[in-house]
Amino acid sequence: MKRRSIQPIEWPKSGVDSTLNICPRHQVARKVWLPIFVSMPAAIARRSTMTYTPTQFSELRAVVYYFADGRAGAHARTFLDSWQSKLVCDDYSGYKTGFKQGITEIGRAAHARRKFFDRYANHSSQVAQQALPLFAALYDNERDAAALDIKERRTLRRSRAKPVCDTFYE
Repeated sequence: MKRRSIQPIEWPKSGVDSTLNICPRHQVARKVWLPIFVSMPAAIARRSTMTYTPTQFSELRAVVYYFADGRAGAHARTFLDSWQSKLVCDDYSGYKTGFKQGITEIGRAAHARRKFFDRYANHSSQVAQQALPLFAALYDNERDAAALDIKERRTLRRSRAKPVCDTFYE
């Protein structure tokens, strides 16, 4: 794996619109929640962190942290403000308003796979048993696609991943 250096960025002072749009060609952001602990006088208060990064295929190497008092949807709406692009995220309800206002939701296969895995492990579901190898095939495709440029990735996904995804609907 090729290592890339992380360049410091002069962050604008005004909210997410300038923060997430540092480089306009980065149309996709990934979001994860991380629990953190913040030391406070005479106590330790649990806080939440929203972490946004470009995707692994982006040239920009940056992470935007937003610290909030909890997981309320209002925190996500405040941070994302008027930003409109594609957001790779879980099914967190705090983003539903943003999806109605121009943010495109991109679900994570790992979350869907886990539902099938749990269903198979706990209930021996035949549907889940059929779905799990399909997820494995998609993961294999993505491993192969990781070293390709964007056009080659698109071609690979259309030729190998699309038929696998279509199988989910049969």
